[in-house]
Amino acid sequence: MTPRHRSIVWSFTRHSLLLCGAAFILLPFLWMISTASKPQTEIFTKSIHFIPHSFALWDNFATAFGKANLWRFLLNGVVVTVSIFVLQVLIALPAAYALAKLRFAGREVLFALVLFCILIPPQATAIPVFLLFHQLGILDSYAALIVPFTISAFGIFLMRQFFKTVPDDLIEAARMDGISEFGIVWRVMLPTAIPALTAFGIFSVVAHWNDYFWPLIVLNSEHLRTPPLGVASFRNEEAGTNYGPLMAAAIVIIAPLVVAFLLAQRRFIEGITLTGIK
Repeated sequence: MTPRHRSIVWSFTRHSLLLCGAAFILLPFLWMISTASKPQTEIFTKSIHFIPHSFALWDNFATAFGKANLWRFLLNGVVVTVSIFVLQVLIALPAAYALAKLRFAGREVLFALVLFCILIPPQATAIPVFLLFHQLGILDSYAALIVPFTISAFGIFLMRQFFKTVPDDLIEAARMDGISEFGIVWRVMLPTAIPALTAFGIFSVVAHWNDYFWPLIVLNSEHLRTPPLGVASFRNEEAGTNYGPLMAAAIVIIAPLVVAFLLAQRRFIEGITLTGIK
């Protein structure tokens, strides 16, 4: 076999594997859309078919919005994810700048602690944080959803890796112009870090938009429920076994994330490349 033939075979094999992987990943979403488009009588049948015989997508959307406060759940998701991301940026940027560009005793130890914190799952600290919030009296509030995630070790690491690629001459020039260290962070480093911030924003928003574990623990009030918790309660209290409206509600919850990723896809890939994450 000639090198050209080997290259063609390898390219065909690689693309075939990628298509199979993409089909495997997309299959649950396609089935969700198919189920949301079917009336109840077509969901539980002996034969499996993706295309419904009777199109009921809009009826299922109407039922979902009529029986569950989806707009409130979406608003809660926006408030929580945006608040967490903004606070994470306010803390991560100065911390990452200090770890990347400032020289001080213990810098490497602090960076090692940041890496160690990345390895700690949030479930490991859930009970102590819950007890602390109970003592402070802030359970069942937006603060209980936002405060535990304001410091992101992953965000500090990601931004530190990006700041390491910024030339020191740029920072020295800013210092010669009389800009303070905090001024350098917000007036010099922030504009250059937009791709990395976009990448981190995608990770942060997706993680906290889809978070089910922590809201389930700290919330009791229905009007504070986040999208995943709201859909779960809709299924238990309203939809029952009527999976058409349930899947329609799931589409509503997932759609903002898909749109956000498609809009930020180029910046996301650029940010991942510049920060050196493989």
